[in-house]
This record gives sequence, C-alpha cells and structure tokens, in this order.
Amino acid sequence: MRNTLSVILNIIWLVFGGIWLALGYVLAGIICCLLIVTIPFGIASFRIALYALWPFGRTVVDRGQVGAFSTIGNVIWVLVAGIWIAIGHVVTAIPMFVSIVGIPLGLANLKMIPISLMPLGKEIVPSARYMPMSR
Repeated sequence: MRNTLSVILNIIWLVFGGIWLALGYVLAGIICCLLIVTIPFGIASFRIALYALWPFGRTVVDRGQVGAFSTIGNVIWVLVAGIWIAIGHVVTAIPMFVSIVGIPLGLANLKMIPISLMPLGKEIVPSARYMPMSR
C-alpha cells in the first residue's frame, strides 16, 4: 500500500513540477561539468535531478565522515547556488501548500532543501531501507 501511494504521489509530482525541477538541475549539472573545476557540483546536480524526478519513497542521508574538500565545496555551493535553489524550493512550495491536495507536494519540495543547500557528502536512498542508527 505504501509503495502504491508513493508511485501515485510521484506521478502527480512529475505532472506538477517535478519534470521542470529535474531539468533545471540537469542544466545546472551540464554547466558545472563544462567548467571542469566544478565537476563535483555537476555530479551532485545530476544526483539531485534524479531525486527531483521521483522524491517519494526516497530520503537523503549523510554519507558519514566528510572530508575538508566536501566541507569547503558545500560552503562555496551555498554561497554561489545553494541559497538561491533553496529559496526557489520555498517559493514553489507555497502555492502547493495553498491547495489542500498539494500539501504532500509542498512537503516534498521542502524535503529537497537540505540536499540543495549542501549536496556534497549526501546520499539518496530508498526510505524503506533506511533505518537510522540508535544512539
């Protein structure tokens, strides 16, 4: 039942913005890969684009210990692109929340903000297999 609901929500998501959001991330990834130095950002953009196509039933987790390059890269990403992408997610989530039916779509849009702010050192995994470690 949960899988069926995820598929239905993903199809609705695709129709009402997921495709355009993913295309934006793909375009950003292509531009980043053309600039050679920013290839890690391009790879992260492609990974987020796939997540933007099918967000329900998947979640973002930390890969664990990230190195200094990932931390520095995330700081640069936040300053150059991340903050604007996060603002875009908030702005597009607002009209989704206005309609009662669009609330799950708005939540999915807000769920993408952390990875759009700091994509390096993150991994997208199926929600069913993700079990947080107890402390």
